[in-house]
Amino acid sequence: MQKKLSLVVASFVLLGLSACSLLPEKIDETKGWSATKLYSEAREEMAGQHYDRAIQLFGKLESSYPFGVYAQQAQMEVAYANYKSGDQAQALAAVERFIKLHPNHANVDYMYYLRGLINFNDQIGFLNFIYEQDPTERDPKATREAFAAFKQLVDKFPNSQYTPDAIQRMNYLINAMAQYEVHVARYYYRREAYLASVNRAQSAINDFRDSPAIEEALFIMMRGYDKLGMTELRDDTQRVLTKNFPNSRFLGANAGQIEKKWWKFWQ
Repeated sequence: MQKKLSLVVASFVLLGLSACSLLPEKIDETKGWSATKLYSEAREEMAGQHYDRAIQLFGKLESSYPFGVYAQQAQMEVAYANYKSGDQAQALAAVERFIKLHPNHANVDYMYYLRGLINFNDQIGFLNFIYEQDPTERDPKATREAFAAFKQLVDKFPNSQYTPDAIQRMNYLINAMAQYEVHVARYYYRREAYLASVNRAQSAINDFRDSPAIEEALFIMMRGYDKLGMTELRDDTQRVLTKNFPNSRFLGANAGQIEKKWWKFWQ
């Protein structure tokens, strides 16, 4: 009985192997393609926004022609394709790999710029505006990393064609970071943690002196000092606020009212 069972099992195994051998092998359509052909096809896929397919073709190009002219370009294209497809982790990994392998490449400045864009778009996403997301619900890490990436580009390549745009984005990010600090200060104030509120507002003023957000930071400090009974510091802060922002909305009749949804600074 056991011998018959073994024969049956062996028969099924042989039949399975035979069936597998009859299945058509997966054909690699790119086999034998030249580097130029691979690059051209990958670029066409990019133009059609078929980023996954483009990434596959660029990967095939790099593996098949690792020392060719197109290999380095393919590495850059992979980073950009991942960025466009929304895969932040893979895009950043590709950027870091390229910078490490080709620190003196003629277009390495673009990779520094792309690294900033990846983090910038992760922080300033379209859905944040649709759902009016409160900035305290977002991790400011991406903002800081985007700023650091753009700053590195500006420092290393001051004459790069991407530097002017990077500087503009840095200015935006400075205000975003300042706004975040001010919002946290207000958060503490509303919960009657006045000392913590004052300290956070002071940090915003010290770290982001050129940001418009320091107007509100001074106001929060003034209110916090008042709640703490530190009238001399309150008056000093009010004088600074009045001197630097004589037309401030925080100095009028509604100075004691804190606007809701304050983070809509673009309105």
